[in-house]
Amino acid sequence: MSSIALFYSLFTAEKEVRETLSSVTGYKIVDDEAIISEVAQKHSIDQDKVARALYGPVSIFNKFTMEREQITAWLKLAVAQRLNTSGQIFSGFIAQLIPPTITHVLKVGIFDERAHRIKRAVKEGMTEKGATKRIKNNDIHATDWTDFLYKKGAFDSSLYDMVIPLSGGTPEDTVQLILENYNRPAVQETEESMQAVADMLTAAKVEVALTKKGYTQDVACQDGKVTLLLNKSVLNFAKLENSLQEIASGVDAVREVEVKTGEDYHVSIYRDQEFTLPPKVLLVDDEQEFVQTLSERLNTRNYGSHPVFTGMEALDLLNTERPDVMVLDLKMPGMDGVEVLQKTKAAQPEVEIIILTGHGSEKDRDNCMQLGAFAYLQKPVDISELTEVIDRAHKKVAADKLAHI
Repeated sequence: MSSIALFYSLFTAEKEVRETLSSVTGYKIVDDEAIISEVAQKHSIDQDKVARALYGPVSIFNKFTMEREQITAWLKLAVAQRLNTSGQIFSGFIAQLIPPTITHVLKVGIFDERAHRIKRAVKEGMTEKGATKRIKNNDIHATDWTDFLYKKGAFDSSLYDMVIPLSGGTPEDTVQLILENYNRPAVQETEESMQAVADMLTAAKVEVALTKKGYTQDVACQDGKVTLLLNKSVLNFAKLENSLQEIASGVDAVREVEVKTGEDYHVSIYRDQEFTLPPKVLLVDDEQEFVQTLSERLNTRNYGSHPVFTGMEALDLLNTERPDVMVLDLKMPGMDGVEVLQKTKAAQPEVEIIILTGHGSEKDRDNCMQLGAFAYLQKPVDISELTEVIDRAHKKVAADKLAHI
């Protein structure tokens, strides 16, 4: 018995296709929403964060937190566990998580020209402008996802067993084409294809174990032998190799571990300590040279910092980002720090705000503290003093999150 994986461009009658397929075959639909909900519940994480790992955009702090890599490992694990049961339709971005080695899953790409998709969206009640924007954004996110997974575009035919250009065809035509192929002998369960499911499950468990320690190596598994491909740079390869082998070997069903270097490998730093998520620090200051230098100094101390240069930039960023701590200047052109403080506390009261200014008075200090600032510091500030205050603010954020959970 086989399964089906459907990946599609938006407004290609995808809902009708999967529901008709499910009705005809009796297969159960497993969509993005189901897997997102499962991962969020199992790992006590917001569904919005899981969805963002799938659809983007990637957080500006991701290079420090590696949140997308960790959530993707959880998503792979959830899909791999589902693959132990056949007769399913995997629909949406999660369909791309199923590797080609699992041959009893028919991988189908359903695409169409943008003009046709806009017409369908308009028929469904959208404005042409709104449809165009939504379709464009979806295509961007789809390509970002497949590039993240495979370094390929979403419409690359090598990702699919069959590509169906909807064009002038109907959903019924699409379903018929799939039905003609989903039950072929080549798409039936075999001992090899079920071993590939077991290998996907093992590889996903290894990825989960690695990301917990702060490592994001490419993981492959064949018959229980795990290969870790090292593309990121390290200073001490032998030491890292031992660490990775120790972590991977501790996973069930792993028989052997090999660490290889990829094409992009070259000498750099090596993580030699227990991985903990760094504080996500948003720096807001119109003195660009100062704030960029401060960001670099914080980054070298394992603080995930990102600079912006106006109050409006900071507030715009808060629409998509959740920093732990904001280090905020008071005197800025346009929107000043006091207004940013007020609006941030109104929108995201959990963000702790440290005022760092060279022009403030005692009156300013009292006002900021009354408005909810965590601390008020004067420039110039010693980096050790600043990081100590950031640490205290981050501990408060973590404690508040734990209490909420």
